[in-house]
Amino acid sequence: MAFPKLGLPTDHRRALVRNMVTSLLREERVQTTAARARSVSRVTEKMITLAKRGDLHARRQAMQFIYDEDVVKKLFDVLATKYADRQGGYTRTIKVGQRRGDAAEMVILELV
Repeated sequence: MAFPKLGLPTDHRRALVRNMVTSLLREERVQTTAARARSVSRVTEKMITLAKRGDLHARRQAMQFIYDEDVVKKLFDVLATKYADRQGGYTRTIKVGQRRGDAAEMVILELV
């Protein structure tokens, strides 16, 4: 499976995605570029699916990826129950136009 490189070195890109997933799960909405939103959406979907499993191993796997323990607690206690009957498609992107500086396509990424 190929991952978009986003014009960043591997460690920087991995940190960016981890931070954005943590922020999205905490705030339930972030504004970013379309390319970053696609990368973050894929990982967020996997984290919510992991939380729906709900066992200790899944919680430890989520803790390896998400920076904040409070976000992991919210993921497993609140979001997993919210999406328990949903078979995927936990995020949505809403186009908001182009960024003024470089005309990058901007979107709002939010949890459904």
